[in-house]
Amino acid sequence: MKIILCGFGVVGQSLVKLFDSRSEDLYAKYGLKPRVVGVFDSKGSAVDSTGLEFIKLVDVKKKFGTVKNYASTKNTMSGIDMLKNLEADVLIETTPSNYKDAEPGMTHITTAMKKGLHVISVNKGPLALAFPSLMELATYNQVMLKFSGTVGGGTPILDYAKNSLNGERITSFSGILNGTTNYILSNMTTGLSFDEALKDAKDRGYVEADESLDLDGLDAAAKLVILANWIMGMKVTMPDINCTGIRKVTTEDIKKAAKNNCAIKLIASCNKELVVEPKEVPKNDPLCVNGTLNAIAFTSEHSGTQTIIGKGAGGMETASSILRDLLDIRQEIAKN
Repeated sequence: MKIILCGFGVVGQSLVKLFDSRSEDLYAKYGLKPRVVGVFDSKGSAVDSTGLEFIKLVDVKKKFGTVKNYASTKNTMSGIDMLKNLEADVLIETTPSNYKDAEPGMTHITTAMKKGLHVISVNKGPLALAFPSLMELATYNQVMLKFSGTVGGGTPILDYAKNSLNGERITSFSGILNGTTNYILSNMTTGLSFDEALKDAKDRGYVEADESLDLDGLDAAAKLVILANWIMGMKVTMPDINCTGIRKVTTEDIKKAAKNNCAIKLIASCNKELVVEPKEVPKNDPLCVNGTLNAIAFTSEHSGTQTIIGKGAGGMETASSILRDLLDIRQEIAKN
């Protein structure tokens, strides 16, 4: 299977390491032989129609900060150039999420689908701003658009709701969809101020380069859009979310919640309305998880409420979700 990889940060590098370590197993078990024919980062690209060497890619990126030094003749192809000119089966889109206009990911995804490539995206921007139209474009071009890694990283939240609760009607859901804000709020319960807890999260590398994505609830809102569209069959985008972040949460609020035997969490919920806001959650509620964990509770017509908890992010966790999507695409192609 020939792959074009747009973006080569933590997730992209984790993915090629995963391909390298599991190459024999993937072929023996699933008949999957991933061949990365093009990789593009913000400074340049590397191309080889026979397949790039996985570990060499990682080493070159580590040494030069870009993949363009992979070959002696430096490659200047952009992501769009690669998508238009290389023969491939799948685009894996891992460039950073942008909630203003979703670029460059949006153009990568639409160009790939129009050319007949299946798409796996862990970039939430395009899905948050244009989920309904992207799904229509995929159907029109008879390709698959997969995005398991956009919600919950390696925790299969989307698969669980769509497949494990098959036949059930989910009536509402709510949860903690951003591990960074959960880490900050958890630390504030130990007496740290908001600023101190934020500094600690930054020191550990948990906070996005643009901190407003975490602190103002934009990341959680984007995930809520994806869930509402995919699971509830809604047709919504980011402007439909009523969103409040955690910047105004004080130590007084934390203490007041503790007196009520509760903790403050940034909760994203879909129940008639779509809302992201800090709320008091009882300490004995399964949703009341600490640290960087994510948790989401689905309430369905007959099965009651079920909660799924897991790691929300991390390079290898997200890479494993991409691999899951790739195997799904492989199976669908084999069927047809």
